[in-house]
Amino acid sequence: MATLDRWLLPDGIEEVLPAEAARIETARRQVLDLFRNWGYELVITPHIEYLESLLTGAGQDLDLRTFKVTDPLSGRQMGFRADITPQVARLDAHTHRQEGPSRLCYAGSVLHARPGVLSTSRSPIQIGAELYGDASTASDSEIISLMLEVLELAGVAEVHMDLGHVGIYRGLARAAGLSGEAEQQLFEALQRKAIDEVAALTAALPVEQASMLRALAQLCGGREVLVQARAQLAAAPAEVLAALAELEELANLLSARYPALPLYFDLGELRGYHYHTGAVFAAFVPGIGQAIAQGGRYDDIGAHFGRARPATGFSTDLKVLVSLGQAIQAEAPGGVWAPQGGDALLWQAVLELRRSGRRVVQALPGQTLAEARAAGCDSELHLQEGGWQVSPLAS
Repeated sequence: MATLDRWLLPDGIEEVLPAEAARIETARRQVLDLFRNWGYELVITPHIEYLESLLTGAGQDLDLRTFKVTDPLSGRQMGFRADITPQVARLDAHTHRQEGPSRLCYAGSVLHARPGVLSTSRSPIQIGAELYGDASTASDSEIISLMLEVLELAGVAEVHMDLGHVGIYRGLARAAGLSGEAEQQLFEALQRKAIDEVAALTAALPVEQASMLRALAQLCGGREVLVQARAQLAAAPAEVLAALAELEELANLLSARYPALPLYFDLGELRGYHYHTGAVFAAFVPGIGQAIAQGGRYDDIGAHFGRARPATGFSTDLKVLVSLGQAIQAEAPGGVWAPQGGDALLWQAVLELRRSGRRVVQALPGQTLAEARAAGCDSELHLQEGGWQVSPLAS
């Protein structure tokens, strides 16, 4: 192997250099402070754990994205987390076990066996918030509002919101008696907006049921979609009409809070269908073909850990957020350059500055003022009247 090859990273695994790392860390702190201000408590989940716990209730998609290894101590299979949300759901159900609504947030690296659709990275930094214990649209609107505030904090411009509800398709499929392979085929056709294929897959169904399922492929657009859905799905089961009413209520709440926010509705969009149970949502910006932040309701996941609770949440990739945003900038790198030396008073001055929050770089043998500037220092410590004083860096 050539010497150079030894330092190559796997595809999709990247290093982050100081300037970008500083922006990402600043963003992490600011977003977590925002979460705290909204009443969300930080939790930290393990990077690796046993597969049966890591993947419980999470679906096949997460299984395919999870790196798997064998634990040398127990011989059991383990996985590196590819999504923090299921871990937090387990924590709420099994470990935290708080009564009443619980607001939790997290931030941490995840590892994907294959890259996501938004970028080629397999090592995103996932940050998000989850609200447990309340089934109302108030929780969904809070989570979506918090997501929008995160994007506003980052300075992401021209955000528009996609809204859907998996309960609409699920209720129609159940009423039509679809299950297993037939339901999956129709689900996949709806995601592609393959109208002819949807028509073929529903050809054997009663006319009324087939018509409503086919309508989902074209029920997409602005607020008029909700009016059209009321008419075209009027004969749908009560659970479908209830899901549509929830979507309307959620849209009204968001429009009242963010009147300038463009809302787009897609009743055939089933993002996270096998994972979510209610409203689903995603934020998009022009020029990016995939969601930059997304989430939804997933009320069933806690049942796998012995405590089924209503749940809704969102997440985003901190690296993507920083790359798209304009507002989050690392603090100015200005610092104090201290000369080399073992003088006790000099050391005490350096220590006091650092303890007060100042950034101090002490010279090593042979370093010059030019290197002080390269290190981001704009002032220096110099001896004056028997004491060490800070002054602007000499030109």
